[in-house]
Amino acid sequence: MTPLDTLPTPPPPPYRGIPQRRPQQPPLSLLCDPDAVELTGPVFGPADVDPADADLTRCHPGEPIGERITVAGRVTDRRGRPVRGQLVELWQANAAGRYAHPDDRHPAPLDPNFTGAGRCLTDDEGRYRFVTIRPGAYPLDGHSAVWRPAHLHFSLFGTAFAQRLVTQMYFPGDPLLAHDSIAHAVPGPAALARLIAAYDPGLNVPGHALGHRWDIVLDGPAATWTEGSR
Repeated sequence: MTPLDTLPTPPPPPYRGIPQRRPQQPPLSLLCDPDAVELTGPVFGPADVDPADADLTRCHPGEPIGERITVAGRVTDRRGRPVRGQLVELWQANAAGRYAHPDDRHPAPLDPNFTGAGRCLTDDEGRYRFVTIRPGAYPLDGHSAVWRPAHLHFSLFGTAFAQRLVTQMYFPGDPLLAHDSIAHAVPGPAALARLIAAYDPGLNVPGHALGHRWDIVLDGPAATWTEGSR
């Protein structure tokens, strides 16, 4: 062991993005017309979501590059009751750590057979399931030595667009988590642990994909942390 091995790991720089993602203006009262917020929002239902939308590896003619995984779990309330018909969205970087978005300037290759976005509706037991590619890590910016751990972005819409919650799911055993500013913005190790999926061989697709389980609790003391949490 060298002397450098005994030095404590410096904490990551503070992440300032969480406050910026919150509403910057006070809420408006809708008591006079509680349906007004829905007039310009999308309407979701079984007719709007195709079962194929949940398989991100089958959205293009060719095969995407990377490790195929399944991610599945249940969406419940604080009492463990299933949240049925919940719209769950997922978006992510590809296996090289790059998003299929014009604002992503990371000089990693794009995958023409992977867009990195999917959605599904929970069933009567609150279950959801995606098939996708394990995302790669990527630097915070073009000049940073800090890299974000592999993660999936999730959103849940509730029953209206104004109820949307956004969060991130991490993978077990990722050494980059200890250096991630966003992960350190989560209030406490117990809340952070709820953002880390568990490997579940029961969700494996033999010869095709490894399985991960990640359950989402919408409220209460065991709620999954979201980017609007305070």
